[in-house]
Amino acid sequence: MQLERGRRWEAAAAEYLERQRLTVLTRGYRCRLGELDLVCRDGGMLIIVEVRARATSAYGSAVSTIGPRKRARIVQATRHFLMRHPEWSTARVRFDVVTFDAIETATPAICWIRNAFDAS
Repeated sequence: MQLERGRRWEAAAAEYLERQRLTVLTRGYRCRLGELDLVCRDGGMLIIVEVRARATSAYGSAVSTIGPRKRARIVQATRHFLMRHPEWSTARVRFDVVTFDAIETATPAICWIRNAFDAS
């Protein structure tokens, strides 16, 4: 159930980003090091997108759930992706976050945070 709900929000984020003129290359890239929700392209830049959705902000916003450990796993999975896809090995990489807050309402709030964190 949780995985199905997560995929639904990843699909919504992918549609949103495509409307913003990004090209979605991969959804749900998994390796032993972690998972990348969306891998997108904007020109020659590779954009790794973490998608988060929250029903309520009682315990913080969706973006607040991405802590240092989660960021490190995303960076590790990105390195794995780049090893598997050498055509992107020289591309600049940016880490973005797309959040959906108040998902139980008729109009969830979407927020696209460009360059949300870096690989350091």
